Parts: sequence; structure tokens; C-alpha cells
Amino acid sequence: MPQMNEQGSLALQAVRRSFARSGRPIVVVVDATTAAALALLAGVVLGIVATVLVLRSRRAQETSPAAEPDGVPSPNVPEGLSGLLQVLPGAAFVVGSDDGVIRASSQSAALGIVQGRRVEIPEIRALVAAVRLDGVTREEDLELRRPPLGKGLLQARVRVAVLSPSAALVLVEDLSEARRLDAVRRDFVANVSHELKTPVGALSLLAEAVQSASDDPEAVQRFAARMQIESQRLSNLVSDLVDLSRLQSGDPLKQSAVVEIDRVVAEAVDETKLAATSKDIEVVVTPVCGGRVLGEEAQLVMALRNLLTNAIAYSPPSTRVAVAARVTDDGVVEVGVTDQGIGIPADEQARIFERFYRVDPARSRVTGGTGLGLAIVKHVCANHGGECTVWSVEGEGSTFTLRLPAAPSGAADYGRGEIPQ
Repeated sequence: MPQMNEQGSLALQAVRRSFARSGRPIVVVVDATTAAALALLAGVVLGIVATVLVLRSRRAQETSPAAEPDGVPSPNVPEGLSGLLQVLPGAAFVVGSDDGVIRASSQSAALGIVQGRRVEIPEIRALVAAVRLDGVTREEDLELRRPPLGKGLLQARVRVAVLSPSAALVLVEDLSEARRLDAVRRDFVANVSHELKTPVGALSLLAEAVQSASDDPEAVQRFAARMQIESQRLSNLVSDLVDLSRLQSGDPLKQSAVVEIDRVVAEAVDETKLAATSKDIEVVVTPVCGGRVLGEEAQLVMALRNLLTNAIAYSPPSTRVAVAARVTDDGVVEVGVTDQGIGIPADEQARIFERFYRVDPARSRVTGGTGLGLAIVKHVCANHGGECTVWSVEGEGSTFTLRLPAAPSGAADYGRGEIPQ
């Protein structure tokens, strides 16, 4: 903006005083450059003021409580409650005096309990109404049907407490997984009791038969042979139960060593050689693969031995069982056991790794299986960060594959030794 000289400034001031005394309006004439500069300055000032007002408005909206649909402000809730609801376990939400949801955690919507401002489960709405009447905190275990279709059941513990005169806090703890695990434990104990009762009862009856047939040497020998079979079944069951308990309580990767898969294959084949020979089954092993994994050698041998035992037990005499090991390009060691047995129906394959589950219980009694072999295999693979997969066709045979992560190239060189022949 051009600067005025001192004389011009004094003259301008004299003119202003003269017009002020005369009461006439003052008109100041400026050139075009000065007018443009003043307009630019005014625009900048107006922009700054507008920005400040917008920011203040947004901040006020974020910090103010949510409004009800009719425009009435919602009840006051403690500051920071929204963040607290998000970190609480399970579903948590606050209900206003009109039963509308004021604040809710994301888990509340994920479980289908809260949709928008509505509590979808009538049992929870009834519990909130009861607490609002007398102000007494309530806690109940409920079996709820999950909306919107109501087909899934939700085992939940619901707690409702008064938060303020016009608001109630609702906490919903999902107990479905805990109840499922409890049911699994109960079933396991029941199954163990049943499985132990069978050989123990058979031994008791056989002992009585031997006693009553003491004068018949042939009958005594026949009953004694049967007693040996039942005692061996009982011994196998107890051994599998102990193995399964150890697998569930220990983590082999905490004190792991490098295990050579070729050695695991050789030991498992050696331990099942007698069973294969008794059925005239040939066990064919592929050449050395050189794969190595981190873990516990005894557990890996046990898992592979169980797969080989099943393959031999469910294969017809004079057939073959193949064992193949390889290292894949993506760093996974695979050990497959293929038989020419009876196969597994497609609708049964998803359950064969469950404890005590048998596709054909009558055949399992003949083969002497405990129903725990594949459950042990599953736990061994899980403990080593891997998995066990199955491919099977009825009448053609099955292939079970252990898939384990290969040991890093820089892992310590433990567990080396001569592979038994």
C-alpha cells in the first residue's frame, strides 16, 4: 500500500476535524490498489473467523451426549464411558429410560444383542426393566437365542446395574465356549469310564470262567488267551490316556530340538514291523528326504506309529502300506501314510480325530483300537505347529499326512544319530 507523506497526513486530519464539526459524513477516497489490498485483508480475517467457528461447533458436537430422536438430550453418562465399554470383556452397553441404547461396545453388535438403539433380546429387556423398578443390581445366567433368526443359542451371564437415575449398565458375558469345554470334559470322563469298564468287566467274567472250568484244560487255555487280549486292550487304553494327558499339558516347542524326519520314519516303521508281518503286509518306505523339524522326537514317532498301526489294522492281509516323506517348496515337511484298506466315508472324515470316535465300533473291538490314536496324532501336530490331513475313498484306501513346519536353516544341529535299519 502506498505510504502518505507527513504533510498529506496532517492535511487529511484537518479535513476530518472540519467535517466532524460540521456534522457532514466523511468520505475517504482511496486509489484502486489500496481498495484491493483492504478487500483481501477483510477476506482473510473472515475466513479465519469462519474456520474457528466450525471447529468449535464440531468439538461441541463430539463432546456433547447423544440426543434422543425427539431432540431431547440423552441422560448424562460418565466421561470416558464409551472407551471403557470397548475394553470390557464381552458385550457392554448403557440403556436409557426409554429402553433405547445410549452407548454400546462393538461386541454388543457382533453378538446381535444391540441393533442401532434397540436391545434385540427380550430376556435382557425384561431384566433391565426389573432393575429399573427397584434399583437392585441383578445377575442371571440365560440361554438366549441369537437374533435375527434366533437359531443359534448363546449361553450368557447377564449383569444389569443402575448407572444413574435415567440410565442402566448392561454387561453380557458369553459363556458358550466355556460351557462347550465343560461338556467336552464331562463327555471325556464318561467315555473313559465306559472304555475302562469294558475290558475290566471282561477280565472279571473270564476269571470266573477259568475258575469254573478248572477241570477242563482246553477251556482254561481258551479263557486265558482271551484274558491276555483284554488285558492288552486295557493296557493300550491306559497308555493312550497317559500320552494324551501329557500332550495336552506340555509344549514341545519350549524345549525343542532339531528332529530328523527320516529317523522318525525309520523308528515308527521298526516299532510296527511285527504287526505288519503278522498280517503279511508290506510296508514300503520312500528314499531318505532329509527333512528336519523342531520338536520332540518321541512325540513325532508316536504320532506316525499310530497312523501306521491304523493303516495295518484296517488293511486286508497281503496288501501294502506306503510311507512317503518330502519337503515342499514352501518350507513344510510332509509325511504321508497310504493304505489299501476299507476307506472312510466322506461324511465321517470330519469327526475321526475326536476322542473315542469310531466309524465302525464293532470293527474297532475286533482290531483292539482305543479310539484315541487319531486324537493323539492331532494333538502332536498341533503342538508342533502343524496339522494332519486325510484323503479317503471307501473301498480304495486312505492317506493320512502329517504336515509340519521345517526347521530353520540356522537351527542348532541336535538330534543327529544313526538311523536304525
